[in-house]
Amino acid sequence: MPGHMNVLLSEADVPYDKHTDMDEFNPTFSQCDVAIVIGANDVVNPVANTDPSSPIAGMPILNVIDARTVIMIKRSLSPGFAGIPNPLFAADNCLMLFGDGKKVLVDLIAALKEN
Repeated sequence: MPGHMNVLLSEADVPYDKHTDMDEFNPTFSQCDVAIVIGANDVVNPVANTDPSSPIAGMPILNVIDARTVIMIKRSLSPGFAGIPNPLFAADNCLMLFGDGKKVLVDLIAALKEN
């Protein structure tokens, strides 16, 4: 995870041995059928890798756009802390699910169990 995300995971009582380093995990996204992203914005914005004039240029991000399908769970399309649009939201491989992250994920899991 990007540096500050490890702090948030620790505050949520996620054991440190369950954290995965971004450099270790990023290359595997191209092998993923589905990447589910909950509430993130700037840390998954591909502009960081593609636009050298962007305010987030060079920022470490999770390359979820490389997964076959990305499911973004967010409350809205509003920009993240950087205040810039995220083209991932409009990517052909991205599905947007709007709502409270926990509720949407619980409902998604329930729907999968029914099938």
